[in-house]
Amino acid sequence: MSDPAAFLDGNSLAGPLSEILSVEPTTAWWRCPNCRRSGTLAQLHLYGPEPGMTARCPGCAYVALRLVKEEDHIWLTLGSGSGAFRFRTA
Repeated sequence: MSDPAAFLDGNSLAGPLSEILSVEPTTAWWRCPNCRRSGTLAQLHLYGPEPGMTARCPGCAYVALRLVKEEDHIWLTLGSGSGAFRFRTA
């Protein structure tokens, strides 16, 4: 196990993530971990909208992200097996 003094808590990501999440998302670049294809978010193939939106690699159909909207939250999963993030919207 790591030394507890050797890491910061997740609050330390607030600044860097606010810079990333405040830009135009369709211009963000993505690289597929499966087939190594690169391109912008806008080039991904999107399926949905129900029960949520799934964006897949246009080269091999690897799941790049999933976005599910609930009443007061948005769930975001980046890639397969990465877990999910829940953002409050209201």
